Amino acid sequence: MSCKKKFLSFFAAVVLSLSLVFGATAKTSAATADLIGAAIQIGMESAALNAQINKEIKHFNETEAGRQELYNSFREKYGVCEDAEYNAMLDRIMANLTKGAAAVDPTIKSKPYLYFISNEEDVNAACTMGHVMKVNVGTFKHITNEDELAAIIGHEIGHGQKDHVAKNNKKILRKQVMANLASAAVGSTIGGGVLTQLVAQAAFNQTVAHGSRKLESEADLCGLDYMLHTNYNPGACAAVMQKFAELEGGSKRSGIANFFNPNDHPESTARRDVFAKKLFEYSDKHVSAKDGIITVNKKTLIKVAPSATMSSAERSYFVLGNLAVAYHKGLNKQAATVENGTVMLGNQPIITPLEGDEPAQVIADRLNEIK
Repeated sequence: MSCKKKFLSFFAAVVLSLSLVFGATAKTSAATADLIGAAIQIGMESAALNAQINKEIKHFNETEAGRQELYNSFREKYGVCEDAEYNAMLDRIMANLTKGAAAVDPTIKSKPYLYFISNEEDVNAACTMGHVMKVNVGTFKHITNEDELAAIIGHEIGHGQKDHVAKNNKKILRKQVMANLASAAVGSTIGGGVLTQLVAQAAFNQTVAHGSRKLESEADLCGLDYMLHTNYNPGACAAVMQKFAELEGGSKRSGIANFFNPNDHPESTARRDVFAKKLFEYSDKHVSAKDGIITVNKKTLIKVAPSATMSSAERSYFVLGNLAVAYHKGLNKQAATVENGTVMLGNQPIITPLEGDEPAQVIADRLNEIK
């Protein structure tokens, strides 16, 4: 069958479905009229329809008017949390990460992020077209460490900077638009033509850039890169994955961990290990962490004790992050010291021992022996 015949057959099905949806005696809606008009427009083949869909994607992704439409629509759909403390923290994280991202990708300055905290209680954050981002209030309730929150949000900025939804997932967007078109699933949140509404609906469905583990891994590495250009502890990227691996309890999906381990994302433990490997390389291959044990030059420095809010393993990745930064800066050439109960390597804090840890001076002396 030719492309034109396939296209016309498709639209015949659309018109039939619309008749069933709106009723034979009901007045034809504007959306129905648009589709019937498209069906009888013989010259409009699938290539032209794709061009129109691409035009709508460009509208939401690249124009300020489209970005604002999508932003306002997301706020209406998901609700807005006005908690002052959470919003101040999100503003601070976004400011810091924007500077960090700009150090490696200056294009972030040309399209500032439009972000808000949604009223959703599950742990999730997402970035769609046009650099429109939401962070669920449940994320702030369950992840109380700002560095770990920054790791989560940095991942989403990675999606945004690589334009994953609008570019890499364009085929997925088009398929969703066509599927919704065929079923007459036309939303009313955003005004305009049928395709405008359908592309907006697809943007909702693709809020998190599902569809490719490769894209998720790319966003992970972008987020780590941004963190390395801030004052946040880069070990938080591995630490938050450790937290989610523990919350998952061996299951591939669980309520609180749904964001970090949906079916199209790599396993949290695998992502954690990639971050740990990257930090090992960032330290010029001097420092590593596994099962809560920090090794320097292949010699054990410390078995990190758990805290009230973190397991031994999760907390150890923060120590790894501190040491990786110190070694990357060449601070290992200076003596490890203790200042106000904190082990220091040059001007870089390494660890503040808690109950269950060895004393700070013992750790500093051992670090001087093996560094």
